[in-house]
Formats: sequence, structure tokens, C-alpha cells
Amino acid sequence: ALAVDSLADRITAALDADGADVHRPELGSLVAAVPADPQARNEARQAVAAVDDEAVRLKSAVKARDGFVTTFFISPYSRYIARWCARRGLTPNQVTTASLITALIAAGCAATGTRGGFVAAGVLLIASFVLDCTDGQLARYSLQYSTLGAWLDATFDRAKEYAYYAGLALGAARGGDDVWALALGAMVLQTCRHVVDFSFNEANHDASANTSPTAALSDKLDSVGWTVWVRRMIVLPIGERWAMIAVLTALTTPRITFYALLIGCAFSATYTTAGRVLRSLTRRATRTDRAAKALADLADSGPLAEAVAKGLRSTARRLPGFTAPAVALLGGAAVVATAALTGFGGPWPLVAALVYVLTSALAVARPLKGALDWLVPPFFRAAEYLTVLVLAAKADVNGALPAAFGLVAAVAYHHYDTVYRIRGDAGAPPQWLVRTIGGHEGRTLVICVLAVLLTATQFKRALTVLAVAVALVVLVESIRFWVAAHKVGAPAVHDEGEPA
Repeated sequence: ALAVDSLADRITAALDADGADVHRPELGSLVAAVPADPQARNEARQAVAAVDDEAVRLKSAVKARDGFVTTFFISPYSRYIARWCARRGLTPNQVTTASLITALIAAGCAATGTRGGFVAAGVLLIASFVLDCTDGQLARYSLQYSTLGAWLDATFDRAKEYAYYAGLALGAARGGDDVWALALGAMVLQTCRHVVDFSFNEANHDASANTSPTAALSDKLDSVGWTVWVRRMIVLPIGERWAMIAVLTALTTPRITFYALLIGCAFSATYTTAGRVLRSLTRRATRTDRAAKALADLADSGPLAEAVAKGLRSTARRLPGFTAPAVALLGGAAVVATAALTGFGGPWPLVAALVYVLTSALAVARPLKGALDWLVPPFFRAAEYLTVLVLAAKADVNGALPAAFGLVAAVAYHHYDTVYRIRGDAGAPPQWLVRTIGGHEGRTLVICVLAVLLTATQFKRALTVLAVAVALVVLVESIRFWVAAHKVGAPAVHDEGEPA
């Protein structure tokens, strides 16, 4: 049939006029045409026949936007590994699982504490990352997309990295160097960086009148070749980060590796957060109820904060727009500083934790639609995680920091799981789960109560019990949810390392 007056274009124009979100994929080397006569149709058929389908599939298997290390050192050959896997009937989930197993073996090698173990760990960590790239490329090459696969890919990335931190800490301990505080600090910093990414994007992705001079400058920089790669590298995405960790593990010590990781992540976190604050302050945007709901879910407020917030709503409405992030920051800083500056077992961290409950409630007492309200969830994460870290370090008993590492890992899993559900338009975890594990303010209060009532040894045991209990509850519910979502085909989305 012959097209008359480009029917496809008229339909697209009508959809645009109706306000529909029309997706216009880039064709690249593919061919699309609406021929108006037999000659044009023959020319279009010849152009289609000239396309190298296999070359297009291989190119399309690689993400168009990726980090420098991934783009130039992994993807040039990992796409062929993906094709090899596809031709042998392997699935992306199998490759994802192989990547996890490889990373866990790498963590085990690091835990030996020997130079040979560290070298093997670095090599295996790179191999794990190659497989991590291959699973997504295999999914795109063979068109095998699934909700379960997206969740496994996102969740296993965190599990691999944080298990490797634990392996390095165990290896250092075998050599007489205790770096558990650095390992936990690295996990806290990395998790808070991701929460900044998630909160900012959720707060602004559907905002109306979403313009900013800072954003315009960012777009301009993305049009210049060398600045694109500098900006992608400076945020230390997973490829650059894992390459640095692998090389330093093989050549130096765990302590040096963690120092470099903390410095690099702190710099990139400062860069990205400062850029987003500038965007928010210069942006004219009206944030939606959906964005406010997403931020409230990311805040992870428990029954204590919710109950107190109900009584503070009228007061919160009369306060300035910057109140929510300001009181979240001040309350979190107060409880962390008090725990750090007072002796273990004293009452002052408990007093500060009670104040933290009040400030947390005030921060969420009204919808989070302010320009900087996306900072509230990261401030809550930092306050809770750092309180656990500081009190465990203050206990000064063997095993307290590893127990704290396990507890923060379990809670962080819950927070990542919340993000993946929201990004997949599946909603936040059920309220019963949030209430069962107490919310961020409830857990912080419980930790401070335990530090006051228990001896250092008993506190270590309590942290271990809490870690196991939280991990069991959130893992069982999370696995149940994602398996069920996979059966009905719900989407799941994950990414990291976006430029500021």
C-alpha cells in the first residue's frame, strides 16, 4: 500500500498536539521510510537489505551512555562474550549469577590477607565486572528482558561491592590491621551517594516548568567531546570505581585501597551534590504529588516519626521552605556528633536520638515539594548509618564493627529495594514492613537505647541479632515481591553514575 501525505507524520503530530509522550528512537544505521511511490519503495527495500543486522545487534547491545572504563576497556570485547553466550543458550540471569559468584570468590581471596590473594582478588573483581557488563549486553542482544533480571542485576551490584569491602577488611585483620571502620565508612558513603542520585531524580523527573541555567550549562558541556568523558569519570561510576579498587587491591594494602576509595567517593559526592543543589536553587519548577510521595517513601519514616508528624503539621505549614532539609540535617548531625563526642554507655546519645525523632517528624510533617527537599532522605540515611558506625567504634570491642557492617548492609538493602520498586512504578514496600523494622528514626533510637543499657560485649551481640533479624525480614519480603512482579511482567529500572 502507498502512503498518502505521510499518514505516520500526521498521526505523530496529532499525538503531540494531544499531549502524548511520543518516543522517537534514534535509527542509527537502521532504515525507516514511508515511500510514496513504487520507486521510493524499491529504494527503501534496497536500503533495508544493505543493513548488516548482526553489526546492528552487536552495537545495540552496548549502552549508548556509559562510563569511560566501560566504553573503552570492557564493551569492545564483552559484546562478543554476550553473543557467545546467546549462541549457547545462556540467559542474562545466569550471567548475572556468574558475576556474583566471581565477585564473592574475589572477596574470599581478599580475605586470605596474602599478597597472592590480593592479586587474585583484583583480577577476579575485574572479571566479575566484565560479566556484569555482559549480562545487560546479552539481554539487549537477545531481547531477553525481565523484571527479575533487572532486579537481580541492580541488587547483585551492591551485594558484590559490599561483600568485597568485607573481604578486604577480613584480609587486613589477618595481617593485624583493623580497617572495619573504613569498610563501613565506604559503604555508608557509597549508599548515601546513590540516595542523593535517586532522590534528586525522583524529585525532578516529572516536575513542570523544569528549567535552570545550571542545567543549560550542563547540557552545553555535554556537547563538547572531552568534557563528556571528564564529567562521566568524575562521578566515579561503577566501572571506574571497581577498576580503581581492583588495581589498588593487587598493588597496595586494604587500608590504602579504602583511603583512596573514601577520598574519591567524597570528591565525586561533593561535586554531584553541589551541582544538584545549584540546579535546584536556580530551577523554576513545580513538583508533583507523585514526587512528594516518592520522597516520603525514600525517607523511610517509621511509626514514631509519623505519629509525631501528625501533631506538627499545622506548625510545619507556617515554617520557611528550607525547613525540611535544615532540620533533617541538624537532627542527624546532633545525634552523630553526640555519639562521637561522649563516652560509650552515657545517656547523651539517647537524648540526642529523641531529639532526632522530633526533627525527623518535623521534616516530613508537610509534603516534600520544596526546592531542596530531595536532600531529606540522604540526610536521614547518613544520620542512621553513621550513628551505628560511631557507637560500634566507641564500644571498642572485637566484633562490634563487623556486626555494625552487617546491620547497615541489611538496612541499606531495604533502602535500595525501595528505590528499585519506585523506579519500576511498583510502589514502595508495604507499610507493615517499614513499621516492623522501625523506620530510620526508630532504628536509630533503638541503637542508642541499647548502647546505654548494655555493656560493650552485649551491644555487639545485640547488633548481630538486629542485623540478622532485619536481613531476614526485608529479604524474604523483597524476594516474594520481585518473584511475583516478574510473573506479571512489572518493569524494573536501575542506573547509577549520572553527571551532576
